[in-house]
Amino acid sequence: MTKSRRDFIIKTGLAGMAGLSFSVPGIANSKTNTMDNIQNKRPEILFFDVNETLLDLRLLKESVGNTLNGKSELVSLWFTTMLQYSLVETVGNQYKDFGEIGAATLMMVAANNHIKLSREKAKKAISPITSLPPHPEVRDALAKLKDDGYRLVSLTNSSNAAVEKQFTNAGLLGFFEEWLSIQDIGKYKPHADVYNWAARKLGVKPEEAMLIAAHGWDVAGALWAGWRAAFVSRPGQQQYPLAPSPEIVAPELKAISDKLIAIGK
Repeated sequence: MTKSRRDFIIKTGLAGMAGLSFSVPGIANSKTNTMDNIQNKRPEILFFDVNETLLDLRLLKESVGNTLNGKSELVSLWFTTMLQYSLVETVGNQYKDFGEIGAATLMMVAANNHIKLSREKAKKAISPITSLPPHPEVRDALAKLKDDGYRLVSLTNSSNAAVEKQFTNAGLLGFFEEWLSIQDIGKYKPHADVYNWAARKLGVKPEEAMLIAAHGWDVAGALWAGWRAAFVSRPGQQQYPLAPSPEIVAPELKAISDKLIAIGK
């Protein structure tokens, strides 16, 4: 073994133990270059989360808060508990409608706070979810994306019947070529199977799909499944620090649509 070869092995071995790395021209930046290439290419399909991303949840939050004796601070706890038990259903190989889970977890939160709440009242409290208005900028942003040639598809944890009512009442039906519900696969986002199924159903590769969502857990799930993602940083929403970073982050949908329209131009 030559001296130069031996020195190279010693150096790289010690560097590995120290957690260091050496740059090799043409190789070290290959991952960065690949990401740059992807970000300069338009996604084939934009998949949109629905609740909070497109629709304003204030009416729902007010209804739930009133049912919890005006304790509005419990609303976010209810929402996270609903998400938790949707994943409990998925991990346990079970499936219940998102609305059923919402009512059941609302009863749980109420009981933990010494509030008596029947199943009927819980269901009534969350019923405004099917008649929520879109955020102010949503219709215009969707129209511009559609006019620019983007294919728009919704991907939601809500049931098929619920999302159809939501889009009908919000006036958003005509913007989407398909409304996908996890009901058809029986697993909730952010399970990787949901994103894989949605990409297959629309006939695109994972890297050709982009999720646009206002939830850190949803964006994380899409990125882990090999999708691209844009995060709508609505008030009270944060990215998950242990997940990869989405390529677009903006406080509302118009800014995201502007960035998407600018890709490749």
